[in-house]
Parts: sequence; C-alpha cells; structure tokens
Amino acid sequence: MMKDLPLDQVRTLLAVVDEGTFDAAAAALHVTPSAVSQRVKALEQRTGRVLLLRTKPVRPTESGEVLVRLARQTVRLERDAYAELGLSGAGEPTRVPVAVNADSLATWFLGALTRLPADSRLRFELRREDEAHTAALLREGTVMAAVTSSPDAVPGCSVRHLGRMRYLPVANPEFAVRHLAGPLREVLPVAPVVVFDRKDDFQDGFVRRLTRGRTEASALRHHVPTSEGFAEAVAAGLGWGMVPEAQAGPLLGSGRLAVFAPDREVDISLYWQQWKLDSPALAAVADAVTEAAAEALRR
Repeated sequence: MMKDLPLDQVRTLLAVVDEGTFDAAAAALHVTPSAVSQRVKALEQRTGRVLLLRTKPVRPTESGEVLVRLARQTVRLERDAYAELGLSGAGEPTRVPVAVNADSLATWFLGALTRLPADSRLRFELRREDEAHTAALLREGTVMAAVTSSPDAVPGCSVRHLGRMRYLPVANPEFAVRHLAGPLREVLPVAPVVVFDRKDDFQDGFVRRLTRGRTEASALRHHVPTSEGFAEAVAAGLGWGMVPEAQAGPLLGSGRLAVFAPDREVDISLYWQQWKLDSPALAAVADAVTEAAAEALRR
C-alpha cells in the first residue's frame, strides 16, 4: 500500500539540502536540530531509502533528489495558489531558477526574458552551466527549467525543441597563417587552442571527427570560462576555437576572425526542459524563451 509523504518531513529534507547542515536547517525552520534529524530519519524509514549523504555540506542521494524536486514543485504550486487567491505574500516576486549554457546567455537568452510583461514580477536566478550538463540541475531539483542539449526528458519534465546553435571553426587570420597552414588533420592537433573550461570537449570532438578519432586538440590550450572572453581570446590570436555564429559574425566582418575550415560548421540542437507544473509563471517564461529561440536559432 502506498504511504503518504508528510509534507513537513519533505520540506525539512529540502531545508537540509539548501542550508547544507542539520543545524543550519534547524535555524531556518525555527526548530531544534534534533527535530530536523528525527524528521529526516522518519522520512527515510517511510520510503525505505537513504535520502542524504551526511557530508559537509549535506548532499542528497539519487532517491533524495526525487523528494527534493517534489518539495520544490510543491512550494511553487503553493505560491501560485496564494497568488491566485490574493492571500498574504502574493505580492512577493516569483523566483524562477533556470540553468542555461554560457553561449545562449551571451547571445539570445537574455532577450527572451525581456519579452515578459514588465508587471510580471518574476525574479530570475540563472545558473550558468554547459548545455550537456544543465539537465543534471533539473534532475537534482535545483532549477525549474533549463536550456539543454538533451532531447530526453528528465523525470517529471517536459521537453520542447528550441532550434540549432551553429558554431564556426575560426581563428585570427595571422594565427591561421602561422599555425594552420597545411592539411588540417596534421596541423590542428598541435596548434594552440582555446577551450571554455575543463568540461569543454567541443574542440577535442571537432579534431576527433577531422582525424577519424586518431587524436584530439593540442595540450597547449587556454581556459577562458566566459563566452565573450572565449570569442575575444580566439580573435586576439591565443588559439583557434569553435565560436557561435552570432558572436563570430561581427568579428568575421571586421577581419579579426577567419573561418579556417569552410563547410565544417557544427550545429548543436538545444531544448527547453521544464517541470510539468500548471504554473502560470513557468508557462510565461517557456513561451518567451520559445519565441526568442525561434528568431535567434536555426530551425
């Protein structure tokens, strides 16, 4: 027989995860640390699962992530209900945490948020993360929605295809003469390269395709962890890189960048994943993002 999940226990679990320790959660909930511990233990006994890793800070297990996501969704629905009923607290801004990749953030995503009505009173908390990893934040319940490269829906989420972001293999013209003269499959693996961070496998993947998996991009690589800084580093001649078409356009026009491998552009499909909630705030954001993406991305 299905057991009900007491909301006070589920919310306590959320508080522990958000605050990082049992003591901090107790202070936030205005109860004793013993009460917090008892509620979490009771919830673990009820579900028959270990829900928290007792590390510092505390981290949810895979089962714990499911209940943390449930707690966040419950809070969101309650706030929407309060707003519709005109009860106290309804005038507070609505918090909308969203995960978005750096290139979308630097090109089209912020324009999507400006499409929302000025009186919508939405408070955005944007989490910058690689498009291949944003789905993990949804799975953890950290964000309500995400721009992701995965078409596979996270449990409890819906998916919309936004479009394709095109990346161009580019370099400073002088850099190209100095480092990229010759067959690309030979010169590219040893030429200096710009990468976003240690998770960035994009340039390596480009070289693997070019060399049929025999090698990757050079070990002489510069880590530049902002989208704008990445494009500027390539234009300055630090190395070659894959730059979004929207950012590369002006730099190509000014002659600071050149495409060194024509017809080898790479398209990345982007998707909008969000919680399956009947939330007016979330629906409005989804519509604005979809409209902006339709104009900025390739179909």
